[in-house]
Amino acid sequence: MQRRNVLVAGARWALLGAGVLAVDAARAQPSYTVSAQVLQQTLAQRFPMRYPVQGLLNLDVQTPLLRLLPAQNRLGAAMQLQATGPVLGRSYSGSFDVDFALRYEASDQTIRAYQLHFQNLQFPELPPELQVMLGSLGPALSKQSLQEVVLHTLRPQDLALADTMGLQPGSITVTDKGLVIGFVNKPT
Repeated sequence: MQRRNVLVAGARWALLGAGVLAVDAARAQPSYTVSAQVLQQTLAQRFPMRYPVQGLLNLDVQTPLLRLLPAQNRLGAAMQLQATGPVLGRSYSGSFDVDFALRYEASDQTIRAYQLHFQNLQFPELPPELQVMLGSLGPALSKQSLQEVVLHTLRPQDLALADTMGLQPGSITVTDKGLVIGFVNKPT
C-alpha cells in the first residue's frame, strides 16, 4: 500500500513537471486546463451553420463568441445571424445570446455544452410582426446550434497517466482563463 502511494505521488509530480496536469495545492487533486482560445477555435470549426425554417426562410448562424462566466460556472455565447427568404423580402441581420453548463462525455472523451439557457434573439430592423415570429424560433435555434456541441476533446495522451493512476475526469470549473477539469478516483 505504501509503495502504491509513493508511485502515485511520483506520477503526479511527473505530470506536474511535464505540464500536462497541474496539482491544486488546496485539494491535492490533479487537473487539466483548457484555455478560452482553444475552446473558441474548436467551436469555430462547426460554423457557419444554416437552418432552413419550413421553406419560408433561412437562418445563417455565424461562429459564436464565447464568454467565460466563472461566477455561474457556465459559458455564454453571442451569435450573429442573417435571416433571408421569400417571407422577409430581403436579408436581415440579428443576434442571439445563450449560456450553458459543461459536462464530460466519457464515451468519446469530450467536453460538451448542455443545460442551455436561451437569453434573447434580436433583429433590430425587422418589422414587429416578423420579430415575434422569429423570436419564437430562438430557443429551438439555440438548441440546434449549441446543445451537446463538443467544445474540447481530450486526447488519449492527455488522459494516459491519470488513467494509470486510477483517475478520470470529474469536475469542470469555468475560470477567468478557461476550463479546469478536475480528476477523481475511478469507481471500483
